[in-house]
Amino acid sequence: MSSQITIALSKGRILKETLPLLKAAGIEPAEDPDKSRKLVIGTTHPHVDLLIVRASDVPTYVEYGAADMGVAGKDVLMEHGSSELYEPLDLKIAQCKLMTAGKVGAPKSYGRLKVATKFVNVAKQYYASQGVQADIIKLYGSMELAPLVGLADIIIDVVDTGNTLRANGLEPQELIAEISSRMVVNRASMKVKYKLIGQLLDQLAYAVEEKA
Repeated sequence: MSSQITIALSKGRILKETLPLLKAAGIEPAEDPDKSRKLVIGTTHPHVDLLIVRASDVPTYVEYGAADMGVAGKDVLMEHGSSELYEPLDLKIAQCKLMTAGKVGAPKSYGRLKVATKFVNVAKQYYASQGVQADIIKLYGSMELAPLVGLADIIIDVVDTGNTLRANGLEPQELIAEISSRMVVNRASMKVKYKLIGQLLDQLAYAVEEKA
């Protein structure tokens, strides 16, 4: 049904900060996404359903049309790298920084770098733009451990307070990007369901401005 909209969301900080914006646009989950085992959740809006997926999968669901819209961090979108997504609205939530980090006081390396990160594509593009040779090592978690045990010289990760880095003897170094969560839209959906999606985007944009 072309009048039905599915929005892909992920549990955690982004979901928590997105829900008040959706509420301002007249969209509230029919049940608590954190407590429900359902992956498709209806809402108080007759034409909107929520799809609960992994944060890293949101762009994929939207790109291939399994969801019409989705909320994803700019870090995830940069890593995904699709030109098939519209990114019409910065929700200005879940704000942090994507940075390099290394051991406190470590001398700057001028040789080939070993870099541990889950943002492999971002890392390759970043060091290529700097003219730096780097071996990228993919990790899924506990990035801070990599420099401590000699697996890597540098890590690339999202930094909020920096407390975890400091607790592990690391310090933030170079800023790669300012991160916040964005509303993304499937290209085909934007054409076919333009009226409804346009209304939702207008309401969300107003909610973002009111919150600022």
